[in-house]
Amino acid sequence: MAEELHLVQDLALILISAGIFTIISKALKQPLILGYIVAGFLVGPHLGLFPSVTDTHSVEQWSEIGIIFLLFSLGLEFSFKKLIKVGSSALIMAVTKCIGMFMVGIILGSVLHWTLMESVFLGGLLSMSSTTIIIKAYDDMKLKNKPYASLVFGSLVFEDLIAILLLVLLSTLAVSNKFAGGEMIGSLLKLAFFMVLWFVVGIFMIPTLLKKAQKYINDEILLIVSIGLCFGMVALAEYVGFSSALGAFVMGSILAETLEGEHIMHLTDSIKDLFGAIFFVSVGMMVNPQVIAEYWITILVLTVVAMAGILFFSTIGSVISGQNLENAVHAGFSLAQLGEFAFIIAGLGCSLGVMRDFIYPVVIAVSVITTFTTPYMINAAGPAYRLLLKKLPEEWLDRINAFSSSDKSDTAAAKNEWRRVVRIWLVRVLLYGVVLLALFLGAHLYMDKVLGIFSDNWAEPLKGIIKTVVTLVLMSPFLGGMAISGNDVSKSLRKLIKEKRSNVWPALSLLLIRILLAMAFVIAVIVDNFTLSWWILFLVTIVGVVFFLVGRKAIKRFSLFEDRFMANLNVKEEYARRQSPIATSLKDKLSAYNVHTENVLIPADSLFAGKQLKELPFRDITGVNIVKIVRGANSIIIPSGQEYIYPHDKVLAVGTTEQLSAFVHLVNLEENRAEKSRQVDFVVEAITLTEDSYLADKTLREADMRSYGCMVISIVRKDGIITNPKADFRFQPEDIVWLAGEKSACEWWN
Repeated sequence: MAEELHLVQDLALILISAGIFTIISKALKQPLILGYIVAGFLVGPHLGLFPSVTDTHSVEQWSEIGIIFLLFSLGLEFSFKKLIKVGSSALIMAVTKCIGMFMVGIILGSVLHWTLMESVFLGGLLSMSSTTIIIKAYDDMKLKNKPYASLVFGSLVFEDLIAILLLVLLSTLAVSNKFAGGEMIGSLLKLAFFMVLWFVVGIFMIPTLLKKAQKYINDEILLIVSIGLCFGMVALAEYVGFSSALGAFVMGSILAETLEGEHIMHLTDSIKDLFGAIFFVSVGMMVNPQVIAEYWITILVLTVVAMAGILFFSTIGSVISGQNLENAVHAGFSLAQLGEFAFIIAGLGCSLGVMRDFIYPVVIAVSVITTFTTPYMINAAGPAYRLLLKKLPEEWLDRINAFSSSDKSDTAAAKNEWRRVVRIWLVRVLLYGVVLLALFLGAHLYMDKVLGIFSDNWAEPLKGIIKTVVTLVLMSPFLGGMAISGNDVSKSLRKLIKEKRSNVWPALSLLLIRILLAMAFVIAVIVDNFTLSWWILFLVTIVGVVFFLVGRKAIKRFSLFEDRFMANLNVKEEYARRQSPIATSLKDKLSAYNVHTENVLIPADSLFAGKQLKELPFRDITGVNIVKIVRGANSIIIPSGQEYIYPHDKVLAVGTTEQLSAFVHLVNLEENRAEKSRQVDFVVEAITLTEDSYLADKTLREADMRSYGCMVISIVRKDGIITNPKADFRFQPEDIVWLAGEKSACEWWN
């Protein structure tokens, strides 16, 4: 009981101090993160001036839960489909930054006279920016809808995946003192396998289950189910050797594809804020003033190199990936800090004995300092971009713009039918291949145990037949999906063959390769259970190929798995198209040209309310167009200039990111609001009438009290109480009259 009480006391201290310093941060117009870190520093075990946390181990566990919720929230906002859209740009940016900072870390370590292994670990930890810090900063600063936000978040996701690989590589390198390239490649394949498997199974099952149980689910149940799924995926990720943060992100990404994704995000926001606060406070608790005093030069050098290096390589990586200069600069300034994986990598090096103990608190100090500077760096991106526009030579700017615009030609080239066919072919092979491999491994590892439940006396041939039949039956829908093309690919191939007859041969080759891959899984299942000669296996392969070629039209009719998967994957887009056809069409067709839509609510006290569109300065000042007005259940599509704007209307504006930001600012500007109504003191009080009272012997109509801002609620008499009397009611002495209204008006009648 005493330990539990210590935990409660520690949490009380953490949350109260966090509350006080976040209020101070808010009053000083500083990001809330800074308040959390200052609170953690003051109540941490190193300062000693204030009451401090006693059970730091429990706080660390709570802070890990904070990381889980922060990454779960990121997944809910940044789905796999969004990652795919910015995938190449985010990947190039992340890889450029990680490679660049890894080399900088090795060089810097040698300059500081650290050992080679310490320098290698330093390079690894300098490569990682903070996902949680940036999420929180973007949330506080309301930057999540900016055009560069998806690039930053996508890069962070790839960095987290790279960090997992780095942990494997560095731990192997520290133990064996040699580079284990094969083990790293194995870890990469393992990561890709489980990511694809979780995504495919999750998209197939979870939206379907939520839809089936929709009529039984309320907010409470949905919250419990979503958090349960999050922790379940966290446990599964840790079981197979990955981080809890990755598991939380994956489940958030899966739930983001459901219709309930946005609702789940709102339900979990408060929990995320609570545990996130504990995490950021725990970061502040790690700051050790003695270490900072002793190694302040090292900390200063690492801080400057980390911020400048990350900024440089992130910006360069963004430009290389085809981003314009503005997005590249904002992305570079946003990522200029060390992240949570820096702690993990430094802790790994210390635990393996290849890094000296002082390095861990030094890394924490650098991370905390860069965390402090993160909001200011993000704000500095705009002025830095404008400065570069003035200082960079014209030819450099022209080359950067030409490089970023070349991405548009890439987009156009992607419409080439052959590229489309090959891309879909690869995706189908990957998705179905991962599911088939998972079924094969599951049958190989667990089928004997399942059969043992029913009997331990199975004859080996009979056991082999049962295992083979059951496995192939489970695989059958996926074997069909692997071997047979979908309707979208078939249409493209028919079009290509019609345009050029010789295209039939590469089309047939793609089909045969997929059939042979499907048959490879069939042969693998048979060989796993029987020892057969090569000619029998060859015969089985030939029969299978003929079967798939002859019966491919019949097999297509049984593609229920694929139909359900695609329906679940696209359910949000289909719902959005039905609910918002204009916004969806503009997003699909013009988002590449920085043209977006924004729903803006007209405030009740807006000075724009009650005026016609032609009278309003929306287009002149901001450049936006109003394409729809939603008023209650009614929608006015492409309103004319004669249309009026009323309070609580939702207007759909179209324009560039800058134009829409200006429009939102204009609508919500205080100068465009009507003057607030005068606040009055409302009271409910009783008065007792005497023979000399003004109300005595008068009717309620004669008193006309309402015109003075006062009304009668009830009258208490000896024979009872009269509530809401009628106009001809007559007051009598000794009546107790309950009045309600403005204080000064009610006091006058007494």
